Amino acid sequence: MTVEPSLDHRTAPPSEPTTATRETLEDYTLRFAPRSYRKWSTGVVAVSALGGIAYLADFAIGANIGISYGTTNALWGIGIFAVVIFATGLPLAYYAARYNIDLDLITRGSGFGYYGSVVTNVIFASFTFIFFALEGSIMAQGLKLGLHIPLALGYAVSTLIIFPLVIYGMKVLSTLQVWTTPLWLLLMVLPFVYLVVSHPDSVSSFFDYQGEEGKGATDVGSMLLAAGVCLSLIAQIAEQIDYLRFMPPKTPENSRRWWTHLLLAGPGWVIFGAIKQVIGLFLAVYLIANLTDGASVANEPVHQFLEIYRGFLPGWLAMTLAVVLVVISQVKINVTNAYSGSLAWTNSYTRLTKHYPGRIVFVAFNLVIALVLMEANMFDFLNTILGFYANCGMAWIVVVASDIVFNKYLLKLSPKQPEFRRGMLYAVNPVGFGSMAVAAGVSILVFFGGLGSAIKPYSPLVAIVLALVLPPLLAIATRGKYYLRRTSDGIDLPMYDEHGNPSGEVLACHVCRQDYERPDMTACETHDAYVCSLCLSTDKVADHVLAAQA
Repeated sequence: MTVEPSLDHRTAPPSEPTTATRETLEDYTLRFAPRSYRKWSTGVVAVSALGGIAYLADFAIGANIGISYGTTNALWGIGIFAVVIFATGLPLAYYAARYNIDLDLITRGSGFGYYGSVVTNVIFASFTFIFFALEGSIMAQGLKLGLHIPLALGYAVSTLIIFPLVIYGMKVLSTLQVWTTPLWLLLMVLPFVYLVVSHPDSVSSFFDYQGEEGKGATDVGSMLLAAGVCLSLIAQIAEQIDYLRFMPPKTPENSRRWWTHLLLAGPGWVIFGAIKQVIGLFLAVYLIANLTDGASVANEPVHQFLEIYRGFLPGWLAMTLAVVLVVISQVKINVTNAYSGSLAWTNSYTRLTKHYPGRIVFVAFNLVIALVLMEANMFDFLNTILGFYANCGMAWIVVVASDIVFNKYLLKLSPKQPEFRRGMLYAVNPVGFGSMAVAAGVSILVFFGGLGSAIKPYSPLVAIVLALVLPPLLAIATRGKYYLRRTSDGIDLPMYDEHGNPSGEVLACHVCRQDYERPDMTACETHDAYVCSLCLSTDKVADHVLAAQA
């Protein structure tokens, strides 16, 4: 049917107009990012997204796995990590950039259902505060070393300075990332180039390093354990997507640029991540071999850079640059962690309670959790935290990627175009939700030795294989019947333009009385009018939610 906006506003909750109009400040937190808001070029979006991977945690991760398993095993682990991340990240990044939705909205229609994806939001939110805490810890180490600020106070400082930067979302974050990236790159690359040129023997020492216990001989189990720690970063694609959803429409004129920047800033982030992990291990091996107490600080990025800077700069300048690098890196990544974490928490809370409190509430909530982790000195048990988390993250990301590749494109049992609106989806879809639960549960059991010590190193492989094969198997078993509760949203207007981009047609929501673009709207069940996706999410009595189709 074709519906027109109605003048009957009697059912509009008095608070909803205020709720909806906050969205321009909050980057369309829970909905499709409209064409009218996406004014950035493909290049600006890509640089902004890549600015979020400026974190120094990669240096610590590379150092830690190398110290534990030796250089050879660590390098193989990093290689496995890069291949898995790129392969699983590509379909997710494409869907985000093509259809302008974040990973939660993609997950809903990719086998999880409207409420089923809430659990993945919690997984992602956990990723953001774990890595916020890790980066905050690194910054606190830098502040203690350079300014003699106690660690406890440094944790608080590294948390509080992020809050005001995150309030205005993409508009401020894009500017911050673009302007700070050149200096960050220079400070990061200098030490590595210096060592390779002035200490060529450091290269052979690097490849010969056998690990802390001298047992770094090539071993598949050690490679996979190293890969498991690195794969804790698999959920980073969700943060890349929080930027990629603002890509401009893809047209014949910009197609090459669009694809180039999508690949670079989407799955391509892992190339930069892997390089940083290798450099982190390289610097750690150099410190262990050349400093009396090098082993005690080799996995701390601030010490890695400080000691190398001291080799070719005056002491005061070396200290200054090391602290500046740490602060810039921490700010660049933690504004993204705080921003993305707030989106994830807000999404979950709004769907479960039918109330939208605003994203800023959850910025504060996420920062508090991160601060608690920092004060608990998470740095001391980093490998265990990341190894455990990797199983959950891999189960989620690989299941969604599998659903897109196999169920949408090959088997055609899942609708090709993403769906995220309440009323259009079942509450829970057993295909994705069940696959993730099994993959995560079994791999965690393996990780903790529940199925024997021989298979324990293979928990990442268990998570990947189960998450890859279960979605098509369950989709075939259920015949794809739990993907869509309805096939029509009641609006007789095309969803996509002639190039396959989401339509820019503007419609009015009769509940919040605001205008939104076609992909965000459905017909109202009880009124001859349209309703936007956020008003559907906050409809406590389901008065506006379309009924299921027979």
